[in-house]
Amino acid sequence: MLAEEQPRSPPTHHRLIIGSSTAMPELADESVQLVVTSPPYFNAPFDYENLYPDYPSFLVMLRAMIGEVYRVLQAGRIFALNIDDMLVDGMKYPIVADATRMAMDAGFRYRDRIVWKKPEGYIRISRRSGVLLQHPYPMYFYPDNVLESILLFQKGKFDYKSADPERKARSQIDTQAYQQQKWFLSLWEMTNVLPNAPLEKNIAAFPEELPRRIITLFSYVGDTVLDPFAGSGTTMRVARELHRNSIGIEIKPELVSVIRQKVGIDAGQHSLLNRDDTFEVVQRACTALSLTRGPVE
Repeated sequence: MLAEEQPRSPPTHHRLIIGSSTAMPELADESVQLVVTSPPYFNAPFDYENLYPDYPSFLVMLRAMIGEVYRVLQAGRIFALNIDDMLVDGMKYPIVADATRMAMDAGFRYRDRIVWKKPEGYIRISRRSGVLLQHPYPMYFYPDNVLESILLFQKGKFDYKSADPERKARSQIDTQAYQQQKWFLSLWEMTNVLPNAPLEKNIAAFPEELPRRIITLFSYVGDTVLDPFAGSGTTMRVARELHRNSIGIEIKPELVSVIRQKVGIDAGQHSLLNRDDTFEVVQRACTALSLTRGPVE
């Protein structure tokens, strides 16, 4: 076989479940190999303002989701949680710390933390940071945030000998890109999604580069990637491009067409990538917008 004649990847399957991610009855224990997600921002004015009556209600949702993620994730595999502290009505909530403790309480091992830095050009001096310009004295300083955390948790230890040699070879990482783009640092500089991008209106989306790096670094071709807060379908799209299967859970039925468009498989199962990949929508019997919703990517 000539070097350029690589075996064709098997078709991938993508399943969208319409419902809450606080329970995942459709998924068997240890049935997914990677989880990449970003929960809703807690009552942020730009992302479902006042959805939760209080912070403890938000934590109830988060804890339930994390418990289900631990159940469905295969032993040794990674749970990547893009999350950040939130300022609401002058009160700062320690979401990163609380989520870390919840994951560890669920049984996860805290593996690492990556900081995602957004371009400074997207941030103007706000009313918060501008207070010091009006009152240039001590105690008036409040910074504008350009950082988010990507928390990496692991379910036990990974058995490196368990990887199928052929799939391992086809999942080899481009070390040149790894070095040039500085993936090896705990600080990743990535451009965030522009406000009101065509497929992300009213959704606080993360950039495709974020799941692309996580999926590349922590899964093999043919693995299944779960996103409990599918939103516009960013994780599912990238999983498909990288020849991984995907499962997305999303509370809002009206986003089905958006997710189909982003993933690249229309209602007639016609693929924009000229591949035989398939897309399935699972509609739960009762789906209503509630305190457990949370699409953000």
